[in-house]
Amino acid sequence: MTTVEIESHLLMICVSIGRTRHKMVVAEHRALADRGAELVELRLDWLSRQPDLGRLLGDRPTPCVVTCRRRSDRGRWAGTENQRLALLRAAIVAGAEYVDLEDDIAGGIPRYGSTKRIVSHHNFDETPENLEEIHSQLTQYDPDLVKLVTMANSPGDMVRMLRLVESASVPTIGFCMGELGVPSRILCGKFGSPFTYATFSGERELAPGQIPFEVMRDVYRYDQIGPETCVFGVLGDPIAHSLSPLIHNAAFASLGMDSVYLPLRVPRNQLETTLRDFEWLGIDGYSVTIPHKQGVLEFAGQKEEMATRIGAANTLVRQGDGQWLASNTDYQAALEALQEALRTMPGGSDDLAGRKVLLLGSGGAARAIAMAMVQRQAAVTIASRTHSHAVKLSEELGCQQIQWENRGTVFSEILINCTPVGMHPEVDETPFAENWLREGMVVFDTVYNPENTLLLKQARERSCVTVSGIEMFVRQAALQFERFTGQEPPEELMRDTVRRGISAVRR
Repeated sequence: MTTVEIESHLLMICVSIGRTRHKMVVAEHRALADRGAELVELRLDWLSRQPDLGRLLGDRPTPCVVTCRRRSDRGRWAGTENQRLALLRAAIVAGAEYVDLEDDIAGGIPRYGSTKRIVSHHNFDETPENLEEIHSQLTQYDPDLVKLVTMANSPGDMVRMLRLVESASVPTIGFCMGELGVPSRILCGKFGSPFTYATFSGERELAPGQIPFEVMRDVYRYDQIGPETCVFGVLGDPIAHSLSPLIHNAAFASLGMDSVYLPLRVPRNQLETTLRDFEWLGIDGYSVTIPHKQGVLEFAGQKEEMATRIGAANTLVRQGDGQWLASNTDYQAALEALQEALRTMPGGSDDLAGRKVLLLGSGGAARAIAMAMVQRQAAVTIASRTHSHAVKLSEELGCQQIQWENRGTVFSEILINCTPVGMHPEVDETPFAENWLREGMVVFDTVYNPENTLLLKQARERSCVTVSGIEMFVRQAALQFERFTGQEPPEELMRDTVRRGISAVRR
């Protein structure tokens, strides 16, 4: 692919290679080409010996960006500055498609041949207030592309960056580093960035928040994102562990939809400010997880009755008038999963009236499930590790509560775990001792990673009927997908995708 073709081919993923040996750089470059990469960044500063440009650039399988970062720029260059400058000039003479020049040296390295100049500025500490001023200065150094990358210390930082990318008069690669900036690495193409950067693999991150190449290409479908792409995401803190982007993006892809779903880490005390900042991004819907299920309910202009009664929402959908509608799909998902299990038992009745339910936990999911049980006239007892929370929730719902340490003394037909006890990586823990389980009980664990928690394994050994957290997770996501898109969700695909995602995480 020629440089002209690269310029006309929007939304490139530039994959960074940083290795200490020339042999490995060449091998990884070839492997990336075989995997479909179209542009590669060669980080010369990672090499332990003097870079051999002839070996690295000769017969290269894809176009490349040549970069050599000083230690002061978080790079690894161990030579002198004069040696570094000479190396960058040599890469230009050798005909590299792109050479990355920091703003303080770009003025001293003239344009030559067909090599395109990326004039860059990085700030690993913050996203400064004077972004426009910095960008204006970068444009003074004869760039073909400007690259401006900063650290996001709040979700709003990436919005400021993407606004700058969209309004830039010179093609600008712009995004934010760090977990708070991850969405900007995906969305920058929507707002006009010529390409984004990814890493060779998840085990080797060359900059904070880098996304592996295959994830960027196959999960987020970066090369298909455009100005009209609809944007959705999951709000939470923490959020890096969430499998929601995996399953929603798989569903979008299977239906050929021009949509992308992002992980959006939002600190608890920044929810309202962030949601207002995100208005500029044009996001059409949010999934909501800990700790924001109560906060989004207060933010929404419209609320479904059940979300109001539960006091928590896990879904926000933008309405035609621009207002946000808050709903709770945990309620219906948990009820459907539990009733399906009940129908497999002798008698086949899914009637919950009068059944004795012990519910462990008092968070957002626990509130929704407890409400579903109370609505179906089950006899519910709540136990929480923070007893005051159990008391408060039981008073609100008109059910019983018990001290956490006494939970094993309660006779129950249905046990529902809404705590994170037993979640990966603490897979050897259980919230309910094995000797408390009885034959014929229904045991429902809302933890979905792993699918087979210790609680469920021991329950099956005791001849209990079990319901895994995957059932609730997939069902609530499918209901969200339907609200987001108005289309029938590919539920089986979503279920298979979750299982593959859990397997990959545990490897």
